[in-house]
Amino acid sequence: MPCVHTADLADPEAQTPEGCGACLAEGTRWVHLRKCLACGNVGCCDSSPQRHASAHFEQFAHPVMRSYESGEAWRWCFVDRTLV
Repeated sequence: MPCVHTADLADPEAQTPEGCGACLAEGTRWVHLRKCLACGNVGCCDSSPQRHASAHFEQFAHPVMRSYESGEAWRWCFVDRTLV
């Protein structure tokens, strides 16, 4: 079954284009970055110690994020647990 959470997605401007906003505020480091396609929040990936992208999904239920790494365009749906 295809993911239905991608129907109305935009690609909003990154709220913190310089990196994970929460890591920057906390003074922690990230491994890779992810951007929420509902609001533009930039969070760190699940390989990062703080896992801020997943925490953003758990708090706000925004279903789809995309890689915010140069040269990558893949997207992940947290709800369907699939690449979209």
